[in-house]
Amino acid sequence: MAWLKAVKEQTLSVSFQEFQLDPTILSGVKAVGYTTPTPIQQQAIPSIMEGKDVLGLAQTGTGKTAAFALPILHNLVRNPGSRKIRVLIVSPTRELAEQIHQACIGFAKDTRIKSIAIYGGVSKLPQFKGLRRCPEIVVACPGRLLDLVGDKAIDLSGLEVLVLDEADTMCDMGFLPDVRRILNLVPSSRQTLLFSATMPEDIRKLTKNILKDPVTVQVDTIAPAKTVSHALYPVPDALKRGLLLAILEQTPTGRTLVFTRTKHRTKRLALDLLNHKYRVASLQGNLSQNRRQQSMDGFRDGKFDILVATDIASHGIDVPEVSHVINFDMPDTADAYTHRIGRTGRALQTGEAFTLAVPEDRPMVRVVERVLNAKIERRRLPGFNYGNFNPEAQFPQDRPMQPQRDGVQPGSNNGTRRPAGPGQATRRAAPAPARRSSAGAPTSAGGGRPNFGQRPTGGYRRPA
Repeated sequence: MAWLKAVKEQTLSVSFQEFQLDPTILSGVKAVGYTTPTPIQQQAIPSIMEGKDVLGLAQTGTGKTAAFALPILHNLVRNPGSRKIRVLIVSPTRELAEQIHQACIGFAKDTRIKSIAIYGGVSKLPQFKGLRRCPEIVVACPGRLLDLVGDKAIDLSGLEVLVLDEADTMCDMGFLPDVRRILNLVPSSRQTLLFSATMPEDIRKLTKNILKDPVTVQVDTIAPAKTVSHALYPVPDALKRGLLLAILEQTPTGRTLVFTRTKHRTKRLALDLLNHKYRVASLQGNLSQNRRQQSMDGFRDGKFDILVATDIASHGIDVPEVSHVINFDMPDTADAYTHRIGRTGRALQTGEAFTLAVPEDRPMVRVVERVLNAKIERRRLPGFNYGNFNPEAQFPQDRPMQPQRDGVQPGSNNGTRRPAGPGQATRRAAPAPARRSSAGAPTSAGGGRPNFGQRPTGGYRRPA
């Protein structure tokens, strides 16, 4: 297929070379399989290359990391500097910090630029050693960064670029005081980039104080990606577990994220799914960093098909093959809903978001629908025993509730079967599960779902 390779190379030359990125960075872009810049990359990269402050507003999964990493790396290559830290990227979670760090390594593979990830939950000693190698880029969580500053292990006096990623999440997690302390440690004459999926009032005030004549880059509205379809399953809390199992049994899916409200529910639900022979891992704050990384790596590599997590996982999970996000518990805010749902439908790929909603969730349902500017489709799962509970009486809407039929997505394609999609492989544990193979399938700069085969036409069967 030489002609196909030529088309891909032509797409790369047309799309990324128009930014005039350094050839070593373009080589990294090609190596990771990126082909076409996402909208936020097209808008942000030129301004960042010019040294301007940028306020980037876009949904999660739109390629924000590459939007700032590529121009930063280009400028570092073209303007060699001192052996001090030149770039600081502040992230709210360990998972997101590690993801950004790995992205920088991939893009800079043909350069001498070094990057290090700094976060808590692990020993400081490897981080001390890494810092002594004089990395140009430090990707850090606020708490551990300030600890190392107190240990005099980090010198930020030569900083040229400060990036605040997922700024709204740092605000939600109570990191704003730490962020202000960090701002007092870096030079005032710097380039500042702030990226966020949402814009609460505290972040608006922060941008006014730290950004100088910023270029605002906004991709559509600050809401869940349009490539995600949404559905609501009314259910009493006592029947949630049974309904989740029934949905997984009837709905053909690829890798699936299940979000719960508490660490205890996460652990208990993961054990329930494991007992039902699903390949599942959990991710919650009580786990050590090594255990968390094992869960992340296993989910990303296909060892686990379901990841049950608290909201800690709604930031920093970049797994293109996530086809479904299931809210076992309704999130507390619309922003949290946005971040959760952003784990699917990434980089213009399609995804589905299911929410198991109890009657007490009605106010939050209305808030989310205002953010979506649309009514969320209500569904009753056929064949499931709801007992005396009447799903149709909950969350009334203008049109009747649609039952889900096997292999048919209610409310889409006029009731016809949805075309088969990629990444829809069986999830039940089996003696020799078929391995997914991406076969070198290209992805876009924000990630993409390789073609793993056709969607099954029915639910899942227990292993023999």
